[in-house]
Amino acid sequence: MKVLLFNGSSNEKGCTYTALLEISNTLNKENIETEIIQVGKNAIRDCIGCSGCRKNGGKCVFGDDIVNDVIEKAKEADGFIFGSPVYYAHPSGRILSFMDRIFYANSAAFKFKPAAAIVSARRAGTTASIDAMTKHFTINNMPVVSSNYWAMVHGRQNTPDDVKQDLEGLQIMRTLGQNMAWLLKCIELGNKNGIFPPNLEDKIYTNFIR
Repeated sequence: MKVLLFNGSSNEKGCTYTALLEISNTLNKENIETEIIQVGKNAIRDCIGCSGCRKNGGKCVFGDDIVNDVIEKAKEADGFIFGSPVYYAHPSGRILSFMDRIFYANSAAFKFKPAAAIVSARRAGTTASIDAMTKHFTINNMPVVSSNYWAMVHGRQNTPDDVKQDLEGLQIMRTLGQNMAWLLKCIELGNKNGIFPPNLEDKIYTNFIR
């Protein structure tokens, strides 16, 4: 089993990475492979809703960044953790554009697979940021992995040592990792015993404005 962890911060080894690393180490102790992927320092182009991915085999028409590579990795992965710093009480624009495009282009690569959103902040805006990211999961039939508190750590910008002092935050990350491992093992056991994801009805779209 493998979990992909995405760092939506421009600081490759900053606060968000420190939180993701705590989760990754916990998953490794549960014999689950992990890969932390840096979304990058460069701007991620926003989804323009062109639907070109529908004609492009589930690949985004903008091929000049990591989006399509991540979609291919996601097809083989079993779970996902998305991490972001908090900017003005919301996730980074980079991680939101990234998530919009991977989910819009190929939602099937993520469907029915467990996921969680984690954030780092100096002070506030954490729950609003977690909410914005988690919405991607809850419209795509994905189990949302929880912890023993909201999945956040605290530290000033690019000061990972602050996060290392947030003992509660680090415990929240470890608990999330343990819960992710438990859920993945339950799903694996279910599959071995013939319990598979449901066959859902075709999507119904209701438009109220004619």
